[in-house]
Amino acid sequence: MSHLGNRPSSSHAAAEMMRAMRARRFSGMLAAALLAACGFHLQGRTPLPPVVRTPYVEAPDSQSDFVQYLRHALLSNGAQLTPQKERASAVVSILRDSVARRVLSVSATNQPNQYEVTYTVGFSVSAAGKELLPPQELTATRTYSFDERLLLAKNHEEEILRQDMAHDLADMVMRRLASL
Repeated sequence: MSHLGNRPSSSHAAAEMMRAMRARRFSGMLAAALLAACGFHLQGRTPLPPVVRTPYVEAPDSQSDFVQYLRHALLSNGAQLTPQKERASAVVSILRDSVARRVLSVSATNQPNQYEVTYTVGFSVSAAGKELLPPQELTATRTYSFDERLLLAKNHEEEILRQDMAHDLADMVMRRLASL
């Protein structure tokens, strides 16, 4: 009799498990639908409007970290960069691309022990002779401690911070381009 008593409970447990799986599956689909409806996109993916799908990037220094990250971001979001300004659907003009470093604090022996690095970019966007985005500036700032005994490592740390800021600024420009 105990054998018969176990059967209904095991089928009951299986039914409960199936209901729980369906509920989890439904919850996942509901969450995905809500995220899609609110405009959520995976980081690094910014849908571009048609006007900037074939851009030309005009920059005084085409090899700067910022310009390289911006080009990469454009390509990874479906843009097809054109090497000819005349064939572009839009021109992204880099008006400023500069990095500045200043001392934030010094030690008792008057040696710098903390720096602030500021990366500033200025840009505008035009298409068919019309200004889509007027000239604007974006800035990113980072600080780091400095020890002259670790000069090589600290120079490397500053370079990593510059690259990180260039990447962040390129992402900000991409969000502005996506809003056109």
